[in-house]
Amino acid sequence: MQLNFKKLGAGKPLIILHGLFGSADNWFSISKELKDNYTLYLIDQRNHGDSPQSTEWNYEVMASDLKEFMDKEGLEKTYLMGHSMGGKTVMNFALKFPEKVEKLIVADIAPRYYPVHHQSILEGLNAIDLKTIQSRKEADDELAKYISEMGIRQFLLKSLGRDSDGFIWKINLPVITEKINNVGEALPEGGSFDGPTLFLAGANSAYVQQSDLDDINTFFPNNEVEFIADAGHWLHAEQPDAVVKEVRKFLK
Repeated sequence: MQLNFKKLGAGKPLIILHGLFGSADNWFSISKELKDNYTLYLIDQRNHGDSPQSTEWNYEVMASDLKEFMDKEGLEKTYLMGHSMGGKTVMNFALKFPEKVEKLIVADIAPRYYPVHHQSILEGLNAIDLKTIQSRKEADDELAKYISEMGIRQFLLKSLGRDSDGFIWKINLPVITEKINNVGEALPEGGSFDGPTLFLAGANSAYVQQSDLDDINTFFPNNEVEFIADAGHWLHAEQPDAVVKEVRKFLK
């Protein structure tokens, strides 16, 4: 699958993968701070952003997408960073293709299984009738019945696009709704990645806990774990300066 991506900067390559319901644009502001030292590749994963849509959607195919992308771009070995779902993708990739990963950064996700917890988001997105809404405000008003936090609604509605016939979803909402269980899958047992690995976690997030450290040590024995103060799950949006500082320090 030929993934959509943005490329900027100069230096050693650093690939960044977004999380569920997101896109490459989510990490653009972080990338601008790093572009003087690295060549950034911001990728839309399948069924997100401007990348192709498919009924196949799991970490095995997303890791294979990343391998195909690197081959097409002539990237033998890179720095990899992924947030949430993107973090699970890069972890799976590192286990499968360790020779292609120089250093690994995983943002606010652990190797373990996560139960489905996006029901209200999916209900809200599916409640928006794209055939009848006339404005983004109407979409937001409908979504607000399910999600009270304006910031989360604004993030989700970044995936609401337009074509000649009206509004469209850039995410593959039917497939994501059907296969949402795949997002929470644990890493397959038995493998490990011995290269340098940084886990960045939001101190206010429930996604990475002290109880996850044993799993992290098992799969990624050469790891560092840093908790970002005053940050939740979207740590790159809430504390961008702290994230950039930790990324620079680790990659240096």
